[in-house]
Amino acid sequence: MSESQHPSDVSGRLNTGVAHNARVWNYWIGGKDNYEVDQQVGDQVATMFPVIRDVARADRAFLGRTVRFLTAECAVRQFLDIGTGLPTLDNTHEIAQRIAPESRAVYVDNDPIVLVHARTLLTGTPQGVTDYIDADVHCPDSVIEGASATLDLDRPVAVMMLGILNFVLDTGQAQDIVRRIMASVPSGSYLVLTHPTTDTDLGGEGNVEAMKFWNANATPPITARSRAEISAFFDGLDLLPPGLVSCSLWRAESNSATALPQFGAVAVKP
Repeated sequence: MSESQHPSDVSGRLNTGVAHNARVWNYWIGGKDNYEVDQQVGDQVATMFPVIRDVARADRAFLGRTVRFLTAECAVRQFLDIGTGLPTLDNTHEIAQRIAPESRAVYVDNDPIVLVHARTLLTGTPQGVTDYIDADVHCPDSVIEGASATLDLDRPVAVMMLGILNFVLDTGQAQDIVRRIMASVPSGSYLVLTHPTTDTDLGGEGNVEAMKFWNANATPPITARSRAEISAFFDGLDLLPPGLVSCSLWRAESNSATALPQFGAVAVKP
């Protein structure tokens, strides 16, 4: 187990005076790695868009279901988790290694607050491997180069991109990032993705004003996209059933699950 990059100037990169997505998200799912400013902004967003806490929890639950599915039913043993966020209960490697102890996971983030907690992600089974690289999704070549030190890119990889492309504001650039990363992994690899939407059939219209407030008061800036725009991320890949749906409904384990304005899907590279 290793940590590829751990710059000594992390504390200098931290800004605890402005709300930050990783910490606010942590607050919404009930974590403790956040500050008062994160709680204030998080509460205001939740006032404007009351389902946001449900979205955060549903996104996390989607992660668990997809990793269990890919490990147990698809025999995936390698995971590239881009936009890791703060460690919490049942991280990707823990779920995978519980089923297949030899599983390997590489976490990618460039958020200094996540980097501070990265060592929490570097614990796993003796048979498996976990790694963390400090890299930016906007630079996919660096992501792949860093991941290749731990993952065998000649064997299938599950690329996890949960709630990360919404921070790439240009849709064309976001699509190019996905294309380049998926081009670097072999046939039989998977793309697992969630993304907020403005589509009204999922209640996404509430995202508009909430995101305007967020972009004026927090960092990094964020955007939501339509079903068609999110579908385009899967061009050239084969969507697995049930396709592109609200992440809360993807292979839901409860009949009481309701749709939320966060799309989720899993696709395989032919």
